[in-house]
Amino acid sequence: MKRIVVLSDMQIPYHDKRALRNVIDFIGQYQPDEVHSVGDEVDFPQISRWNRGMAGEYKGDLQAHCDAFGRAFAQPLRRVYIGPAHVERSNHMDRPLTYVRNRAPGLMGLKALEVPALLDFDKYGIEYHSEPYELAPGWLIAHGDEGASSRVPGGTAMALARKWGYSVVCGHTHKLGIQHEHMAVNSKLTRERFGFEVGNLMNLKSAHYLKAGHANWQQGFGILYVEKNRVTPAPVFIRPNGTFVVEGKTYGQKAN
Repeated sequence: MKRIVVLSDMQIPYHDKRALRNVIDFIGQYQPDEVHSVGDEVDFPQISRWNRGMAGEYKGDLQAHCDAFGRAFAQPLRRVYIGPAHVERSNHMDRPLTYVRNRAPGLMGLKALEVPALLDFDKYGIEYHSEPYELAPGWLIAHGDEGASSRVPGGTAMALARKWGYSVVCGHTHKLGIQHEHMAVNSKLTRERFGFEVGNLMNLKSAHYLKAGHANWQQGFGILYVEKNRVTPAPVFIRPNGTFVVEGKTYGQKAN
């Protein structure tokens, strides 16, 4: 049976350091066949439209945030896991090219300004995908901003699944949940479709835009079990103490 770990939005440097460290330690012990990430690995707040013309745009720490991706995620991952690693495009990771397109279009086309170069994907053996792609039979991975967002966990992914005709695993909503539609005729299953959202790996306290720190978010990640053409999704909830359970075993350190 093939086991695929699907990582959720980190938004470095606003990630939960303990949660991300625990998930990477888990990957080292679990040794999945593949690791995929739904995007938003780095936040890039300096060049977001929310900071345009404000102090945050002029901090000059964009390189520091790119370097933090290596220190917090890519380097620790590659110390414990040498298998295939994939990253899907996302709205936050689109910010560098969006900023160049809007503010300095003469620089468009420079590979040095594209996400794989900014974050040294070649160095870390990470494959970048600019479109949704099939990671398992009948399953697409997307970021989740390709359609309308639902307030119900799993709803955004399910809407994309209905639109695209595939099961979909995604992030973006920071919610962890599964919705599904199974259709049968004459007692025979004719269609099996899932919408799977894998939560987030953010530090909620770093999301300063949330009023009173309130959000319907869940920390976690996902696993897809692939046996021939049958795919079984499994959400993994991360408890407030940083631990989580996979296949009956508890992982994660409770303290920093």
